[in-house]
Amino acid sequence: MAGLAAYVVGGAVRDDLLGLPAGDRDWVVVGATPEQMAKRGFLPVGGDFPVFLHPVTREEYALARTERKSGLGYKGFTFYTGSDVTLEADLQRRDLTVNAIARTADGQLIDPLGGAADVRARVLRHVGEAFAEDPVRILRLARFAARFSDFTIAPETLALCRRMVQAGEADALVPERVWKEISRGLMTATPSRVLDVLRESGALPRVLPGLVVDEDTGAELDRAAAANLPLPGRWALLCRHTADAGALGARLRVPAACTDEARLLPGMLTALDKAQDDAVALDLMERCDALRKPDRYLDLLKAAAIVRPVDIDLWAARVAAVRAIDAGAIARAEGGDPARIKPALRAARLEALRRSG
Repeated sequence: MAGLAAYVVGGAVRDDLLGLPAGDRDWVVVGATPEQMAKRGFLPVGGDFPVFLHPVTREEYALARTERKSGLGYKGFTFYTGSDVTLEADLQRRDLTVNAIARTADGQLIDPLGGAADVRARVLRHVGEAFAEDPVRILRLARFAARFSDFTIAPETLALCRRMVQAGEADALVPERVWKEISRGLMTATPSRVLDVLRESGALPRVLPGLVVDEDTGAELDRAAAANLPLPGRWALLCRHTADAGALGARLRVPAACTDEARLLPGMLTALDKAQDDAVALDLMERCDALRKPDRYLDLLKAAAIVRPVDIDLWAARVAAVRAIDAGAIARAEGGDPARIKPALRAARLEALRRSG
C-alpha cells in the first residue's frame, strides 16, 4: 500500500456519516496501472474495468475511471481507466451525491459534489446529467429511498427520472438487474417507497409490466418488513392482486420460492375465510402442500396475517396434527387397496383436525 493513492468511496463513507454500522469498504485507486497493481500482489477480478482484491483483506480496489455512453441500457458504456483519471473525475460519474464522497486512509473527507451536505439534509440528489445515461439508477434511487426512509428525493432528480422513462431508457433494463434491485428494495424497512418512486417516475409499468397494486399494497409491504417476513412473503404480497403473477415472475426470473408463494397466497386468503370448517382447512393444507412443506406453509400464513388476522399458533398445531397421521399404517390396515386408503386417510386427518381444535 505504500505510495498507493487509494480512497474509500461510496456507501461506506455515506453510512459512516449517518452513524450506521460499518459494512464492506470499496476503494478507488488513482494514478496506478493494472500492471502496477498486480506487482503489488493485488488479485485482478474485474470484467469490464480493472478491479482488484487486496491479497490480505479481500476488499475491492477499482482503478479510477470515467464512463462514456455508447448505447442503450446499463451496459451501453465504454470505460477509460488511464492513470491520468483524477479522483474528482471518478466521483463525477457516480449516481447520487451521497454516494460520491471519498475518504483518505487517515479519515479526511474529499467531497467536491456536496454529498456530505446532502447527507445532513437527508436528500437524495443526482450527481449530474450523466445520471440519465444509466436506467439502473432509477431502480437504485428507489432502493435507496426505501432504505433511507427519512431522506427526500430532490425534485430535479425525480424530474430527470421521468425524462429517462419517456426517452425509453427504462425499456432497456434486463430482467436480472431489475430483480436484483427490486428484491433488495423489498428487503428494506420501508419497501413501499420503492413503489412510490417507480410510480412517480413513470417507471412502474416498464420495469414490472402487468403488476397490479391497490392503495393498501404499500402499507402491507411495510407491515411485512416490520414483521421481518422473508423475501418470498414480501414478493407474494406485492403480487397478490396481479392475475398473472407467474408471468411476471418468469419474466424477471424470480426464485422458485418467491414464485410459489405468489401463486399460493391469493387462494389461501380466500380459503381462510371458510377454514373454520375442517374439510376446507384440510383442502387448503393439501393444496398448499403443507404436509410436505410445513415451514413454507407457515411462512404463507405469516404473509396472509399481514392482510387479515390469522392464528398462526393454531394453524401450526393443526398442521402438526395432520402430519402426525401414519399414512403407511392406514395403507396396511386397508390391505393396500387404493380405493379404500384414500377415504380412510382423509377421515383420519379430519379427525386429527377436529381434535386439534
